[in-house]
Amino acid sequence: METQQTNNTWLEAESSNLNTNTQFGEKLPSLKFEEENKPYEIIVDFSNPFNKWTEPAAEGKKAVTKAIIPVTKEGVKLNWWLNKKNPAYQQLIKLGKEGQTTFKIMRTGTQANTKYIFVK
Repeated sequence: METQQTNNTWLEAESSNLNTNTQFGEKLPSLKFEEENKPYEIIVDFSNPFNKWTEPAAEGKKAVTKAIIPVTKEGVKLNWWLNKKNPAYQQLIKLGKEGQTTFKIMRTGTQANTKYIFVK
């Protein structure tokens, strides 16, 4: 049997963290766009990379990775769980790179048919 030589530093850190819960950033309530077609103003915190969470694949469905985006809506800090494949995620990243942090967004549809529209 051949033994592989590796740097075990990360393995030691992982071993010490086996029995601890992983936190996905600050635990906050989820952002809800309650009313369809109503614009909501949010402020996105781009100061750190967004945490991510992958929903395991279920029978007949693919795994889904969501970005956990820290936002403020009406003075309340919330997390916006947004599917990374949603076109709104790409638009949010593009506008964030341009320096924009405040957005007016409205929702249309529900569940798989949810669309987020950036209002100018």
